[in-house]
Amino acid sequence: MAGTYLNFPFDEDVFLYNWRQLKDPTLTAFLDSGAMVEDPTIAGLISNGSDQYTVPLYGVLADTAPVNYNGATNITTEATEGKAETGIVFGRAKGWEEKQFIRDFNSGADPMASIVSQVGRYWSKYLQSVIIGITNAVLDVSAMSSHKVTRTAVPTATDFGDAAQEALGDNGNLLTLAIMHSKVANQLADLQLLQYRKYTDPMGIERQLNIADMNGMTVVVDDGMPHTAASGETPATYTSFLFAPGALRHATAPVEQPVEVARDAATNGGMNMLYTRVRQTVHPEGFSYSKPTSGYTMSPTDAQLTASARWSLVDNAKNVGIVSVTTQG
Repeated sequence: MAGTYLNFPFDEDVFLYNWRQLKDPTLTAFLDSGAMVEDPTIAGLISNGSDQYTVPLYGVLADTAPVNYNGATNITTEATEGKAETGIVFGRAKGWEEKQFIRDFNSGADPMASIVSQVGRYWSKYLQSVIIGITNAVLDVSAMSSHKVTRTAVPTATDFGDAAQEALGDNGNLLTLAIMHSKVANQLADLQLLQYRKYTDPMGIERQLNIADMNGMTVVVDDGMPHTAASGETPATYTSFLFAPGALRHATAPVEQPVEVARDAATNGGMNMLYTRVRQTVHPEGFSYSKPTSGYTMSPTDAQLTASARWSLVDNAKNVGIVSVTTQG
């Protein structure tokens, strides 16, 4: 008779199962888009520990007039401006467990193998959520108000190009990546503004990718993008991000024991555990992070990491290749 035992399917008449892993509906296209790149300079700065690092930011040479070179006029010099960006390293840990009895009672069961196969994806999904949180945080900095565009209608043919120009002016062409919810992508596709890329699978069948092209931008479709549901007379909203490639920098800090296994022979007749640890940084170019003055213990919490009050703009906003466009559903 079919049923469950210890949260695993079990049928008394059949002891050997082919265990199926449920498909994870969460995509990580945002993480794979190229908006964030590995930064070897930051990696070197955090290679010996610590939770904070500083990267120099060199100013642009002043547009003062040169002197007349006539053999009689002295050449004057000017000091260059220098600033710095401060970043933060965050550490996270996660563990999973299996009951040994599952293996003995359900022939062929291997819960730990299923856990191990999903660990990488778990951390990818988490990192993507951090990226979205930090992006929202820096866009909420008051000096970035021109980079946060809201439309009170469904997207049109000009919304994204106009947003790029409004935020960066003649630097608008730096924004070559658009990351959006599938709802927005379908709205733009209905306007014949998107051309989805395709590939041919090993069976010779042409299939559509979650990547498209729109007015010189590469469009990545990911339903993990921020959105709100409709409520009464209030329509649903969808936020899309426009990025210059590499607008976000990433580096991994060393962890002495990133993965380890353990066993508890007594609890529930025997438990097997898998523990994982990571330390890394996500840094938006042109910003500095200030550590909280209270409630901070060597690594920011998610709430501290994604609080706009902790981020400040140190570069010219026109150089920051991060823009959001919010439209209605």
